[in-house]
Amino acid sequence: MYVGALELDLLLGDVHSLKQKRSAVRPVVAELRKRFEVSAAEAGHLDLHRRALIGVAAVAADAEHVRDVLAACERLVAGRPELELLSARHRLLGPDDD
Repeated sequence: MYVGALELDLLLGDVHSLKQKRSAVRPVVAELRKRFEVSAAEAGHLDLHRRALIGVAAVAADAEHVRDVLAACERLVAGRPELELLSARHRLLGPDDD
């Protein structure tokens, strides 16, 4: 079993309140969950209205599949015009990791 994690650090566009931030982040998280069948949530920068950290996790029997899914998630978020992807951090844990 392989577990992959992806942290996406985002800068949001024309957002002036936490309510507007939620309106921008929720559809992205929902699309990641639906399209790629991953676990996704807003996981950081909760008190900043123009920044968001989205965490994504995937589990599979094949490491390459986990890498492909997380790369596709990153491309989806990077392609959103209302968001600027500042950084993406990938992690992979496998059967040999303790």
